[in-house]
Amino acid sequence: MEVPRPEYPRPDFERSKWINLNGEWQFEIDVGKSGFEKGWNTGKGFSRKIIVPYPPESSLSGVEEKDFMESVWYRHFFDIPYKWLDGRVLLHFGAVDYETAVWLCGKQVGYHRGGYTPFTCDITDAVKAKDNELVVWAQDQCYGGLQPSGKQSHCLNSWGCFYTRVTGIWQTVWVESAPRTYIKAFRLTTDPYNGKVFLRVQIEKPTSEYTLGVKAYEKRRNVAEIEVSSARPVAEMLLSIPNPRTWSPEAPYLYDLTLQLTDSDGKVDKVNSYFGLREIRTIDNRILLNNETRFLRLVLDQGFYPDGIYTAPTDEDLKRDIEMSQAVGFDGAMLHQKVFEPRFLYWADRLGYLVVGEFGDWGANLAKSEARDAVIDEWFEVLQRDINHPCIIIWTPFNERIFNVKDPIPDFFRRMVSLTKLFDPTRPVIDTSGFTHVETDIYDVHDYEQKVNVFQSHYAELEKLAKTASSEPAYVDWRKRAANIQTGFPYVGQPFMPSIQDLRREERLISASVPYEGQPFMVSEYGGIWWHPEAKASGSWGYGDRPASVEELIARYKALTESLLFHPAISSFCYTQLYDIEQETNGIYTYDRRPKVDPKVIRAINKQEAAVEKIWKKSKVKLGENK
Repeated sequence: MEVPRPEYPRPDFERSKWINLNGEWQFEIDVGKSGFEKGWNTGKGFSRKIIVPYPPESSLSGVEEKDFMESVWYRHFFDIPYKWLDGRVLLHFGAVDYETAVWLCGKQVGYHRGGYTPFTCDITDAVKAKDNELVVWAQDQCYGGLQPSGKQSHCLNSWGCFYTRVTGIWQTVWVESAPRTYIKAFRLTTDPYNGKVFLRVQIEKPTSEYTLGVKAYEKRRNVAEIEVSSARPVAEMLLSIPNPRTWSPEAPYLYDLTLQLTDSDGKVDKVNSYFGLREIRTIDNRILLNNETRFLRLVLDQGFYPDGIYTAPTDEDLKRDIEMSQAVGFDGAMLHQKVFEPRFLYWADRLGYLVVGEFGDWGANLAKSEARDAVIDEWFEVLQRDINHPCIIIWTPFNERIFNVKDPIPDFFRRMVSLTKLFDPTRPVIDTSGFTHVETDIYDVHDYEQKVNVFQSHYAELEKLAKTASSEPAYVDWRKRAANIQTGFPYVGQPFMPSIQDLRREERLISASVPYEGQPFMVSEYGGIWWHPEAKASGSWGYGDRPASVEELIARYKALTESLLFHPAISSFCYTQLYDIEQETNGIYTYDRRPKVDPKVIRAINKQEAAVEKIWKKSKVKLGENK
């Protein structure tokens, strides 16, 4: 059979010597969680087959089991070139949900906790050239409150805005060759105005002095290079790019990058990557991309597929979702309650698509210290994996969290914001998107009001507040105004997350939020208009009353969107959502990616010049100035 998802899974950190392990594996559902007692980790033929990397709940996996699977096992055999045994052999997992242990040829070689992030097992001491037996165990208890699970349903079936679960392996598994001393990771920051790229490269187990060379290319033409010699586990260098070209949605220019390490024995490790020169920052109530005020026209994308669930059937499907969004006039997306696979971010980089990186934190009961530990550990793996992508312009680790002033949660949010900024000081951070804030660079709200005049009234005072907030913080109860989120659907809240009804009853939860202080103001969830001409039966849902016709749908979309576009104090919107998901039928497209209306009509609405852009078009801010 053809290898599914055959492309290299990490285009921003690519080696040439690699083998894709996707395809048919042996599989077993461990109903009694007795696999260890039965010795399944030591080598045993399993009774079922599965197509990796598709999760067992999906039709593409060949299993399509939708019941809870708290424990699953995989078994696979693979060979490697004999000459690989002279160096290190690395086994990579793109993502496995949730807790994972790995054995090779009867020896445990790895363990990982976290359903969205990659991990690597150094299998050098266990691997052989032929007939390597790989056994993987995954445990997934998404309903226990101790692990983040995003929009995966904690009930048997999909319901409301919670969808089919994902268990076990759901991204590519691959093995690759590296020398004994190799490049483990790198991070870069860019200065687009002066053409500078600062690199910090992590070297695994240097035993003596090595040479590290870095080269930047424009269309295969070498434009900059630097070489350093060191014996330290971290190498730092500054690359100067002549005549720098910036990255933006209008011109997503990327430079190719190579990093080549040569150790004292002449062994070479080469990694291919790329970068874009761009800057994102906030000034007062504006968002600036490359020093120009930009209104962010975003759409909510949850990364679900009818036949693959979390896993896109093909690489082309990832690219297509971005192109569909751009076709209707969005210049980016909030990647909602899921950490998308790196290939999506690669295409976003290539196509000039702006991304808000949101963590799938729902399901984790933050009142429990174990859950907080799990969230913070995985969040920093997200930052480590994705920090070099120019498409990512904002981080937000939490969504729709509310809290009591006496809870430990507000302090945890502040800690997460501080640590995120320490790790990455180049991007704005939204602490918890939607209802409450404790420390945020962008003040965002969720508002699913469908009556246009009421929707507009929510923001009538905002322009005045934006002008005065710098001298006196202006408290406005945005949570109460957005409390009609349940309109059209009786939203009762994710387990361990208070419902909107609770929010109305518990005024003390609202008062815990900090006041608006003049930051950029984003309506980061709105719309969600309930419409699907083929989904009139009970069970489907969206927000508000169903429009009576396509014309009414367009009119409502236009009125709601223009209320935000033409507001002089609003800096961004994010429409819910790009496509339907299972029973939630409020997308611009259907679940199988068919447009519900002419894309040109939606595009014409979205692409109108925003008020904040018009105001500041002739007022370019000089570098270094705050106002």
